[in-house]
Amino acid sequence: MTADDSDPAAEYDVVIGLEVHAQLATATKMFCGCSASFGAPPNTHTCPTCLGLPGALPVPNALAIDLAAMVAIALDCAVAPASEFARKHYFYPDLPKGYQITQHDRPLATGGALSWRSASGACTVRLVRVHLEEDAGKSLHEGFADSAGSAYLDFNRSGVPLVEIVTEPDMTSAAVAAEFARRLRAVLVAIGASSANMEEGGLRCDANVSLRRRGEAGLGARTEIKNLNSFRSLQRALEFEIARQAHVLDAGGRIDTDTRLWDETRECTVAMRTKEDSEDYRYFPEPDLPPLALAPERLARLRASLPELPGARQARLASAYGLGDDDADAMARTAVTADYFERAAQASGDAAAVCRWMQGELSRRLGEAGLSLERSRVTPQALGALIRMVSSGVVSASAAKQILARMMATGEAADAVASAEGLLQESGSDALEALVDETLSKHPAQVAQYRAGKRAVAGYLVGQVIKASGGRANPSAVDGLVRARLDSPGA
Repeated sequence: MTADDSDPAAEYDVVIGLEVHAQLATATKMFCGCSASFGAPPNTHTCPTCLGLPGALPVPNALAIDLAAMVAIALDCAVAPASEFARKHYFYPDLPKGYQITQHDRPLATGGALSWRSASGACTVRLVRVHLEEDAGKSLHEGFADSAGSAYLDFNRSGVPLVEIVTEPDMTSAAVAAEFARRLRAVLVAIGASSANMEEGGLRCDANVSLRRRGEAGLGARTEIKNLNSFRSLQRALEFEIARQAHVLDAGGRIDTDTRLWDETRECTVAMRTKEDSEDYRYFPEPDLPPLALAPERLARLRASLPELPGARQARLASAYGLGDDDADAMARTAVTADYFERAAQASGDAAAVCRWMQGELSRRLGEAGLSLERSRVTPQALGALIRMVSSGVVSASAAKQILARMMATGEAADAVASAEGLLQESGSDALEALVDETLSKHPAQVAQYRAGKRAVAGYLVGQVIKASGGRANPSAVDGLVRARLDSPGA
């Protein structure tokens, strides 16, 4: 069985909820002063507090609290005037204290939603809660001479501040779940709460999925897939798990409520352990931390500091620049993309053309070069200037693609490249008129056909003039000159 089987869940409703963990953009950890940066040698960013040594006391990171509150505000949650930290007990080698400091029955914020619109329609995913917690360490099972029989522990990540966003089970397909995660990431990055770098573990998803027969009420038995660290893995894991559950139910079996892992190599989910209930974690209030109180004026300051959110920017771009839903969505997907688009649109005066170039030729060449938009040598003003040259007939669309290639390699301006490469179009010059006359004299049969009423032959003659010019002749100017000559009785 694979997730590629044709619509294995056709007789079922799919119910998906996500728990998303995002590392907050702080320099230090949640409850101590150790560095929260990624990539240091193992166990070099540790202290008695994040190692859970006896007598060490936690001190909350004020910036982490502010960033988590900004996440809640951006997602339209109700931020609690007072929340509480709790201890979540479980025993695992990478959890040195034997418990994790998190929030349970009194979280930072509740409610809220993330909505988006595309050409396929509108979608809203409601949220249950947003809360703060600390990360665990990392178990290392590969890369050592004795990995077959040993595991190693790196506690650099232990105590790093996280915000957890828990959704309602509102998603009905793997694709919708992956799209929600993408859009949530865009919000986190836009407000500066998290880099959400999935390759570094800065954003991880746990996915809960269940199936029920069409028309039935209630929810089916669910499984949880842990630690999905890419959008592709999230979608593929859910697709497989949906297919797996459908096959089990079709065969008359029952779904075990277990916790599973996604095996990227085998492209399947694998049972890890029986799924825990909240009672298994023995939550109780963290005795070393008082309740967390957020004053109204603090929340007002954080709300005022929020930038324009991706959803609002999408709506504004659609209205201000006349873009369709999908184009506006693509241009507003990240702050970098949106800023680049708006500057290029202002420089070119043609927002639709900028959108086409950014999603087409520019995107293709950036991908081939392994570059991001931030690292491109083509500034938005430079792209706008190139598009102006095309719209004004200074260069052809095909020549513009050659010009862009050199601009990306050298950072030169479009007009300089066009001049150096001989790609400037000729428009209305004496030389162009002479070229038209010469071409018509070489094709008397086609001229006669045109004048006999076969007007379509003018296109052939225009092409011959452009070919004779080496592609430098302006097609519009050539078309006008050719038709003027053909329509002139004395020509």
